[in-house]
Amino acid sequence: MGFLNNTTVTVDAILTKKGRELLAQGSNAFNITKFALADDEIDYKLFDVTHPNGSEQYGAVIENMPLLEAFSDENHVMRYKLVTLPKNTQKMPIITVQPATVHFTAGAGLVQPPVTVAPSTANVSDQSYTFILHDQTISTMVVQNPAGGQGGGGATTPFFLGDDDAPNSKTLVAKSVRLQVKPLAAAAGTSSKSTQLTIVGNDTGATISITVKNSVILGTGDQTLFP
Repeated sequence: MGFLNNTTVTVDAILTKKGRELLAQGSNAFNITKFALADDEIDYKLFDVTHPNGSEQYGAVIENMPLLEAFSDENHVMRYKLVTLPKNTQKMPIITVQPATVHFTAGAGLVQPPVTVAPSTANVSDQSYTFILHDQTISTMVVQNPAGGQGGGGATTPFFLGDDDAPNSKTLVAKSVRLQVKPLAAAAGTSSKSTQLTIVGNDTGATISITVKNSVILGTGDQTLFP
């Protein structure tokens, strides 16, 4: 949803397909328990501390910027969500991950070992992460280090994929995950295939994506390297 103007507090809300389905069920099926705020359309570089009319006008340009009206394409709205951090936080959380990229290759007699992806968050800590593998035809993904002794499917932070990625995606909640290559079917002109692994801090909302590349092709002798 988006505020249509800055003088009258009017909210224009559009339900997603899932929201309409729940509303049609009646009773208590449509029950909003959580919400998120975002500032996609705000350019904070326009905050002008040199404004000649004083501090009250520092944000005048930002306050008069046009705001988005509601639309239901979750791939293009609310991509920059606001997060709640400890009161005395002075720096934004930043996720780093090892390895920075994953590239599966094969050679004669070499067994492809699984790769552990273990993120960490600087400035503010995350107790767990949501891992979204956009295309699980490239590799498998399992929990390596559970979150709070559990870990498993189901995102704890909202993240939306496009129509091409969503059907093949997999989501896990954990402290770290393990990736294992899936050999690709031989096809003309195919030498490798890549996808993204998106990692979201469940406490801070910080996000990072790394590339997962698979260059292991069936039919070239590589299939003997895998069980």
